[in-house]
Amino acid sequence: MPGSVIIVGGSLGGLFAGVVLKRLGHSVRILERSPTPLLHHQGAGIVAGSHTQALFESHDDTHRPIAVTSRLRHFLDARGAVVGMQRHPQRMTSWDLLYYVLRANFDGLRSEYAPEPARREGEGSAAYEHGVRVERVEYEGGRVTLGFRDRDGKEGSAAADLMIAADGPSSTLRSIVLPQVQRRYAGYVAWRGTVPEDEVSAEARATFVENFTFYDAPGTQVLCYTIPGEHGTLAPGRRLLNWVWYANYPADSAAYAELMTDRDGASHHFTMPAGKMREELWLSQKERAEEILPPQFCELLKKTETPFVQAITDVLSPKVLFFDNKLLLLGDALAGFRPHTAASTSQAALHALLLANVMGGEMSWAEYEGKVLDFARDMSAHGIALGEQSQFGEF
Repeated sequence: MPGSVIIVGGSLGGLFAGVVLKRLGHSVRILERSPTPLLHHQGAGIVAGSHTQALFESHDDTHRPIAVTSRLRHFLDARGAVVGMQRHPQRMTSWDLLYYVLRANFDGLRSEYAPEPARREGEGSAAYEHGVRVERVEYEGGRVTLGFRDRDGKEGSAAADLMIAADGPSSTLRSIVLPQVQRRYAGYVAWRGTVPEDEVSAEARATFVENFTFYDAPGTQVLCYTIPGEHGTLAPGRRLLNWVWYANYPADSAAYAELMTDRDGASHHFTMPAGKMREELWLSQKERAEEILPPQFCELLKKTETPFVQAITDVLSPKVLFFDNKLLLLGDALAGFRPHTAASTSQAALHALLLANVMGGEMSWAEYEGKVLDFARDMSAHGIALGEQSQFGEF
């Protein structure tokens, strides 16, 4: 029966679950810790896997296209020549496009990305609240209760029939119920950025546009693919080239500490946001690119205005369900994969789709937990193997 649901975390995972459960008639409330009404995620690229595509096909009522098709994978040598090729079509999208389309479907947010769709008959209610920081969770009388502070610093509490932790790999809720499960740095980072496709040379466009392009060398990998442009446009010439460059930084090194210290002297745990990087570090990285990367990738770095850095981490929970199946971990809160898998977004979409099966009586909670844990364990191991070989293995 439709009931009350609170989702902690208003990024893609929380919105996937929120849209699906709203469609089923549940009353859904999303609590997001960010102090701003809208989330911003640097315009980063995402591979739209089969689970992500399936969720949008069944639950997106804006019906707008969300992805660029990458026709093939190809591999460059240090001079920029193609030395390998695979016919492997994939769908590429962007975090911001998915976010705004999901918000349109969840709480009717109007934006230049997507129109507000009409409500479906029998839908539940939806609320998206920002600036909410969860501090505790309790279980009593068959209901889970959260204690939190709102954006004005006032204490509050909220109870629901079902509580979902979708608050990312550093999940606050997971740290309360499983404090021994900690997110751990893997010894390398991803430098990231985007460049409009119409701002690069013809040679670079031929290399990158609608292709998934890689260059590997000892201790490093760099890749690029085409993603939607401003406000999610898919128009050729207006899209973005999204690049990712993996580089090693030992956890206890001065170089890593320096990298994660911003231009104002503040230290960051796992992400150096766009616009915060120290200029001398970015200049040094572009000089390093000239020494080791193919010329097409060097051009991308030169033309990137706001790079950012994400530390590569691992986290995997041994459990999904808590409090008699009234609290569950979803997406990255359950398992944070290394990005080589291109599976984090798909994992969250899979969880939401399977959750619909449970709510519809087509799957038990035990079956749900088994399926999501199997996927999480397999993909986590796969990501670790790929990353260790790429960054620390024999080339």
